[in-house]
Amino acid sequence: MFLTRFGEGARVVVTGDITQIDLPKERASGLKRAVDLLKGIKNIATIYLTQKDVVRHPLVRDIIRAYEKYESKKKDRQDRPV
Repeated sequence: MFLTRFGEGARVVVTGDITQIDLPKERASGLKRAVDLLKGIKNIATIYLTQKDVVRHPLVRDIIRAYEKYESKKKDRQDRPV
C-alpha cells in the first residue's frame, strides 16, 4: 500500500528476503509480486544480495550459502518435466 503513498522527491527502500517467505504455496508473496510488477520501470531497481555481501560472522555466510544451495536444488526439481 505504501508504494502508492510517497510524495514528490521521496526515496523509498524496500527490504525483504524472498528466501524466508513462509506463506503456504497457495498464498502469493507481496514482496515477490512487487518485484515482478515493478520490473522494468524507470528509476526502480531491484538488488539481490548473496552470501558474498555478508560482512557478519563467517558462519552467517555458510548458512546463507546452504539456503542458496537448497533453493537451487528445489528450483531444479520444480523445473524438471513430470
